[in-house]
Amino acid sequence: MGNCVSSNADDGNRSKENTLPQDGEREIGSWRNNERRRVLQSMARVGSRVFKPASVVGPNRAGLKEYKASTYDHVHDIVNLGIECYHVNNATVEGNGNNDGTRKLSGKVGLVNMGNTCFMNSSLQCLSNTIPLTDYFLGYDYRSEINLDNFLGTKGALVSSYAEVIKHLWLGSNPSFKPDEFKSNLELFAPQFEGYEQQDAQELLAFLLDGIHEDLNRVKNCPYIEDKDSDGTNDEGDAVLAWSNYLQRNMSIIVDLFQGQLRNTMVCRNDDQRQPDGSYGCGHRNVKFDPFMYLSLPISAECNTLEDCLNLFCQEELLSGDEKWYCPKCKTHVEATKKIDLWMLPPILIIHLKRFKFCSSGQRSKIDRSIQYPLNDWDLSSVKKSSAGVDPLYDLYAVSHHRGNVGFGHYTAQAKNRFDGKWYDFNDSQCHQIEPSKENLGSGPSAYCLFYNRVERVVENGNEAKRNTIIRRQSANRPELWPHLQRATVALWKSTRLEFDRPEMDE
Repeated sequence: MGNCVSSNADDGNRSKENTLPQDGEREIGSWRNNERRRVLQSMARVGSRVFKPASVVGPNRAGLKEYKASTYDHVHDIVNLGIECYHVNNATVEGNGNNDGTRKLSGKVGLVNMGNTCFMNSSLQCLSNTIPLTDYFLGYDYRSEINLDNFLGTKGALVSSYAEVIKHLWLGSNPSFKPDEFKSNLELFAPQFEGYEQQDAQELLAFLLDGIHEDLNRVKNCPYIEDKDSDGTNDEGDAVLAWSNYLQRNMSIIVDLFQGQLRNTMVCRNDDQRQPDGSYGCGHRNVKFDPFMYLSLPISAECNTLEDCLNLFCQEELLSGDEKWYCPKCKTHVEATKKIDLWMLPPILIIHLKRFKFCSSGQRSKIDRSIQYPLNDWDLSSVKKSSAGVDPLYDLYAVSHHRGNVGFGHYTAQAKNRFDGKWYDFNDSQCHQIEPSKENLGSGPSAYCLFYNRVERVVENGNEAKRNTIIRRQSANRPELWPHLQRATVALWKSTRLEFDRPEMDE
């Protein structure tokens, strides 16, 4: 219990008489604000190292040995405890001995609209309720992972201001917060968000996650790795090799949480080449495995459910005309089929419904079609093509909504609170509890970005239950932590030609 706050925060536990100044109410108020700010910043943080018993037998069984953490479980535990300790401490500083008011605000704080910034507020509220990401910024020593040498990042300015937003949303005592410093740093990274015009929430989300990744990329020196094309004869092994190559250049909390893998298959359909079975093409097949951070799903007139949109995304298409593909075997541009499949899915799955499109006139319009989407137990086993990894079962925890049209729209968010399990509506600075059934949560024309958390079925006391999936801290030289592999199966992938004894790259 004593590890929840640092020694600096212990001052808040001393009696009011011994610590308050005696020079008037103005100084008392100033002291309280400064003390609250210090407590806010002094929540205990942990790093990537954990201590475990060195041995359960033998003379060293009583000793502890330092290990590199393979998951973020220790971060989650300390944050849950730390938030409670903070509010107890804050109540003591306020002198009322009651933490009910501030504790009830945890995760239920609004964001001030600074002028058409509802798109930003909606995305931030959804990310704030992404529990493992918030755990990382509240309880992990994220500053130790800031990549100061990465010219693609902001040298920590963006992640530091984002962390400040998260602290105010979960540790603050005010019902709303103005994220002006965060917006300024976001503009430095992505200048298209300068000013106060209405923008796209999904576009902001994509740039923000990319910026956080670049600031926190644990790879300091990125090696040059040439992309390898495959022919589809060893997909499982080729996918692992592609992921290995990717991790040699990209390792961060964003990769661990949000990034999965797609299989992109191209097949030559050269009409000058006819096969004995009557089909066209030289027979050349090109397969690539690409990372993704979110899925942008199309909406057609036939789409009624999220499954329909996903099937449309994975539907094979013919590339012809100006979209012809260069076949390396035919050595010319030819017609080809293209098919994208879900290969490996991440712990946090973000779905973007492509509601905005450009008409033939060049004008942008919105697709206001109602789409049904599951709230719980969304099983993607039928569309995940790899047989490896954790079962893809997902629960919804947040939605970014857009209501209105292209020119006069408004963004809000709905999210499930980590502590009381209830759903809340976030409309800029306003936050209130909602009943999912009364709000038609799970269907409607306004859902724009859906946030799903992977869950795992477990048996506890003879009963089946669900728990949030374990988040593994991936490293290029620890394949047992990759989504494709577990310890028992690493030896099966000799065809990937991985060198597992290479030095660690994330230090």
